[in-house]
Amino acid sequence: MLMDKKIYSGCATFMAVGITVGTIAPLINPAPSFAQTRFNDVQSNYWAAEFIQELSQRGIIAGFPDGSFRPQEAVTRAQFAAMVRKAFQKSPERQSISFVDVSSNYWGYGAIQEAYTTGFLTGYPGNVFRPNENIPRQQVLVALANGLDYTANNAEDTLQYYNDSSGIASYARAPIAAATEKQIVVNYPNIKFLNPNRTATRADVAAFIYQALVSNNQASAINSPYVVALADTTISQPLSVIIPEGTSIPVKYDKAKKILVTKDETAPLTLTVSQNVITDQGDVLIPAGSQVVGELKPVKDKGGSQFVAEKLVLTTGQEYKINATSEVITNTETIKKGTSTRAIIRNTALGAGAAAAVSAVTGDRAIATEEVLGGAGIGALVGLFFGRKKVDLIAIDPNTDLQMTIGQNLQISLR
Repeated sequence: MLMDKKIYSGCATFMAVGITVGTIAPLINPAPSFAQTRFNDVQSNYWAAEFIQELSQRGIIAGFPDGSFRPQEAVTRAQFAAMVRKAFQKSPERQSISFVDVSSNYWGYGAIQEAYTTGFLTGYPGNVFRPNENIPRQQVLVALANGLDYTANNAEDTLQYYNDSSGIASYARAPIAAATEKQIVVNYPNIKFLNPNRTATRADVAAFIYQALVSNNQASAINSPYVVALADTTISQPLSVIIPEGTSIPVKYDKAKKILVTKDETAPLTLTVSQNVITDQGDVLIPAGSQVVGELKPVKDKGGSQFVAEKLVLTTGQEYKINATSEVITNTETIKKGTSTRAIIRNTALGAGAAAAVSAVTGDRAIATEEVLGGAGIGALVGLFFGRKKVDLIAIDPNTDLQMTIGQNLQISLR
């Protein structure tokens, strides 16, 4: 949905949609690859979709005959060597050697020899390569940093950025610091965790290789919130972009399909941004997965409830105060004496007042012992509804009723 608001930084409009990508397509596999333009298992809002798309357009990655990309599948050392061979053109810097576990008729023999002679990959003691071994994330980053001859300015200071830096192997610390400074590292879902020993997936490797191409001036940067971009005084500071009043933020609530509150109660609630909010130029301002913290508040003159946002927390950890609200929800659900409480609370989140009302009207005191939105205790509230034979509660469909609109210009820093 294209909006007609102008943003002050010069970007014209915003779309509250996932990033639209064109051709997407496996990383090199010993089996014959299959060229294609779309994948049935890579949605347009998938975190690595753009990296995959760009590499497929360059012929560095390809698809499988069943139309899939298999982004979570592990990558072997031989497969990675084949990817590097396609992605980078580099002159040999050392003589080839014979690996005892890579025969000359092995499908990846040539790629492995080239990855070794150009400095991207090395073997293990005893001239062993282990071609079918899954490659860890830290080995991929070390290979790219070494192959592209990158060195770190201040390795240990750089590595302090990662919350799990203690897990980085000693041999990998300086190269990973260099890869970080060159913005090769992409961490999903939490940018502060490198997960160095986790097996690299096809999506991971696609992102790392593309960022290496960017660092080598062979590709244009992709604006992803998961690229580790440390502050660098030699680079211009990130732009501050204003998201204008009236911009919609699509949200979802995964914990329940329905929310019930009384017409008079305030209940804390945290929602998740369901789709990227981007500029018309493709810059991601609010990435999917960000959280909006706020409250459901009564709107007494309309007899309804409204979500009022207080804080936006991006996937990068950045926090912003936000002025945004949903429409007023006035849909009601009547709870009567004798109604099955199991039917009422199935897939439902209850405000403290609503839970107390259900408990009092149905006579099911067990509900009063449950935790509700915000962890509030409801036992003390039951008396407010004692003796009633029915009560009308506000019934909220969180995935449709709580979509919100920004009520005041919001300034976001572009990374």
